[in-house]
Amino acid sequence: MKRIGVYGGTFDPIHYAHLILARDALEALQLERIIFVPAATSPHKLEQTPAPAAARLEMLEAALMDDAASAIDELELHRPPPSFTVDTIEEFLRRDPQLEIHYLVGSDNLTRLRTWHRFEELRELVKFVLLNRGAGLGSGSEFPVIERHIGISATEIRNRVATGRSIRYLVPPAVEEIIHRHQLYKERTE
Repeated sequence: MKRIGVYGGTFDPIHYAHLILARDALEALQLERIIFVPAATSPHKLEQTPAPAAARLEMLEAALMDDAASAIDELELHRPPPSFTVDTIEEFLRRDPQLEIHYLVGSDNLTRLRTWHRFEELRELVKFVLLNRGAGLGSGSEFPVIERHIGISATEIRNRVATGRSIRYLVPPAVEEIIHRHQLYKERTE
């Protein structure tokens, strides 16, 4: 049985909080690998227009290029949106039925987790792990929590770019270069 972590999201942009918490999960849960799965369109963010998928993928590749314990799977970028996690997990298990999948999800998704498409089926296929970068969740969570207080968010990064402020030390330098080269996030995203 291979124990892996699957970390889905828009990664718009990928930043150090994503990377630090993914590494913490890898070590705490003794996973073989973390697979980042960029969403084409998140069903929970349909009102937002993310940066182009190619740019988000390029940023992920740049952020993970020297990390042998991480990989990227583009499957959600190549199927019609929105991206439902259960479909992705079923595909992973079709490819390798011997996987033990720990699905990494930001704790900000906890309140709507049960509304996810086919949640009860998904819950049977994965072990949910909450990644919490803010205030403590307390002991009330039914899922394991990887916690580190990191005050970085993709919304903050997009707004800093839109207002001409620095994002240095918030994202890897290669990601910052891609954001500037592609002229991403020039409008505030509140």
